Amino acid sequence: MSQTLSQLLAAVPLPALAIDGGERIVASNADARTLVGQGIDGRNYVTMLRQPALLDAIAAILRDNRPRVSQYLFNDGVQDTNYQVTARVVEEFNVVLLCFQDVTHLEQAGQMRRDFVANVSHELRTPLTALMGFIETLRGPAKDDAAARDRFLDIMEGEAGRMNRLVGDLLSLSRVEGDERVRPRDVVNLPDILSSVLRTLKQLADEAHVTLEFADGDVPVELIGDPDQLMQVFTNLIENAIKYGASGKRVTVRIELMDRDPALRAPGVRVHVIDYGPGIDAIHLPRLTERFYRADSHRSRAMGGTGLGLAIVKHIINRHRGRLRVESELGDGAQFTVVLPLPVSSQST
Repeated sequence: MSQTLSQLLAAVPLPALAIDGGERIVASNADARTLVGQGIDGRNYVTMLRQPALLDAIAAILRDNRPRVSQYLFNDGVQDTNYQVTARVVEEFNVVLLCFQDVTHLEQAGQMRRDFVANVSHELRTPLTALMGFIETLRGPAKDDAAARDRFLDIMEGEAGRMNRLVGDLLSLSRVEGDERVRPRDVVNLPDILSSVLRTLKQLADEAHVTLEFADGDVPVELIGDPDQLMQVFTNLIENAIKYGASGKRVTVRIELMDRDPALRAPGVRVHVIDYGPGIDAIHLPRLTERFYRADSHRSRAMGGTGLGLAIVKHIINRHRGRLRVESELGDGAQFTVVLPLPVSSQST
């Protein structure tokens, strides 16, 4: 009977172990031994599992034979792993069967949702509080003060615009996440898209005294993509380069064709957006595409940033089966590189 039980547990694709009425672990599979300990067979479950919530669940099912669900937390010295433990009685063997299912990804997703709601609430609370304060002031002490009224209305307009940009980026993020698994089908001319973006941003660059340089803009490059989304990607990256790299006085956009791009292991095109400004501390680079993450939160908010632009860029590039690379050193500018796949027929372009 014990051998049969062991063979059954060996076929279970999750860590699993069996406990008899004498509170002994009578069988386990290799995954369970890796998780709980190699010498668990024959040992009392209390000495091996040790976590109070799980021990209470096992004690309860041993008393009344009713199924239980509990949690088990494992730490390998690097990170925590959360397991949902299902406890069921197997009457034929007169044992309680425990199965450990890794639900860490669900916990992480839940935490991401909570963080997202908290961040959105925080981003909206500041301008709303400002608006409410100015409205109260305009109704009271500044009711007849024309100069104060005009000044407050300008500030209120800015705060309302900030909320409008945030809501717009949230909607945009929702749309691109929804489309991420849908492959684009349009044939687009990449230099035309970049030229259009540069024309649109020329006034912003002129106001910041930044020169826009477009290298290799005459090279014909056609690929499969969503023209509106690609326009959004390069608008965001070039606009950021103008705003945050303005001290470098120029922004370079360069196209590079690759017969075999190492990141894609296939023909590809790289678009480099390079600024010569203050650069980004290396500590921030891995997190730049996280929602609401800002390397310089005060400066970003002052420039009207919502903290969602690069998250939107990441999802759009993912939809196009591309890659985003960021290189920067403090004092030496920043380079954002968009890597996009080319049709095989374009390899010799």
